[in-house]
Amino acid sequence: MVQITYVDAAGTPRTVKGEAGSTVMETAIRNNVPGIDAECGGACACATCHVYVGEEWAEAVGPAEPMEQDMLDFASDVRPSSRLSCQIRLKPELDGLTVTTPARQG
Repeated sequence: MVQITYVDAAGTPRTVKGEAGSTVMETAIRNNVPGIDAECGGACACATCHVYVGEEWAEAVGPAEPMEQDMLDFASDVRPSSRLSCQIRLKPELDGLTVTTPARQG
């Protein structure tokens, strides 16, 4: 299991555990984490699972692929740390990952 802390736009953290191989988005949905809408269900066809990856995790998470970068054009308040949580696959190296949800999705 991989521990992830989701911090909402107000600064409230929620820590949950997810299975290696699942995504940050899937883990959020399974654990009723607010702030991740995931309208496309993880198909990288919307930007409603947008998160900001903590700076200390950027290298471990890796960069966004071109398709994800294109979808981020539709997200609100995009920053250099922006990622779509449906594209971040959990692995043991991400144990302790922290992501923050934006004030609004889409």
